[in-house]
Amino acid sequence: MTISSEQASWYAETFAALADNVERAILGKRHVVELVLATALTGGHVLLEDVPGTGKTALARTLARTVECTSSRIQFTPDLLPGDVTGVTIYDQKKGEFEFHAGPVFANIVLADEINRASPKTQSALLEVMEEGHVTVDGVSRDVGRPFLVIATQNPVEQAGTYRLPEAQLDRFMIRTSIGYPDEASTLRILQGAIEPAPEVPAIVTPDTLVQLMELSRTVYVNPIIADYIMRIVDATRRASEARLGVSVRGAIALTRLVTTWAAARGRTYVTPDDVRDLAVPALAHRLILEPEAEFDGVTQVDVVGQVLLDVVAPTENGQA
Repeated sequence: MTISSEQASWYAETFAALADNVERAILGKRHVVELVLATALTGGHVLLEDVPGTGKTALARTLARTVECTSSRIQFTPDLLPGDVTGVTIYDQKKGEFEFHAGPVFANIVLADEINRASPKTQSALLEVMEEGHVTVDGVSRDVGRPFLVIATQNPVEQAGTYRLPEAQLDRFMIRTSIGYPDEASTLRILQGAIEPAPEVPAIVTPDTLVQLMELSRTVYVNPIIADYIMRIVDATRRASEARLGVSVRGAIALTRLVTTWAAARGRTYVTPDDVRDLAVPALAHRLILEPEAEFDGVTQVDVVGQVLLDVVAPTENGQA
């Protein structure tokens, strides 16, 4: 059943209210806020790659306060163990049985701060829960519940003492984006807020409402011409001379699901080619592996996806049924 016009209008109003609330703390970054919200409402996960002091942690915390749900923060360090993330089973001598002590991953919104500072073994502790929504400890699987969103941060500049995220884990993130420095007007407002106490960001939706929005986004109509457009974009990344490895099938599915949420957030019941173009870079670029020669020449993953969008002819239809 396709989403109705009335439901799409309610979806767009609720999405705008969420973005407005988060933007009270993250000034001048509306597009990034909307990208993160769209990913959360699609059931995906976010990788924020940016220099220190741009508001990565503040964005995750504000989103957690906006939704009246549980949240946790994991500071990734070289000595962090997988059990510190997922939880451990401990023997209770009084009861004579083993008890499971849940780790910080059992929350609706999990901030994985500086994820590339932990060892690959600890990073992999997130793979199962990010993909399947449950954690297996000592042979027992436990659901983390819905909604569930991992917002991971990493500093792309300082690489000393860090472990590069493996491609298998990068592929689990629905989008990779950065916040960047604010403009002058937003900076002035931030400085003023540092002098005067900033207003508390209230919770405006419940987890149940968030789940309802997630279900609605799955009913947005995707015309076969839009699916074909996404397929041709993905195929072009695999044939690009600069790419050693193109976008995976998981990446194509992620983009297809994400554009449905993006369309609903704009009050539409169908996806347009513009939705695909808006989200192709954050949804696909981090999934590419470039040839060493291309990297030496200064070519980036964003450059490759941008060129693909120029080369692949977009449909002339707007995507309506």
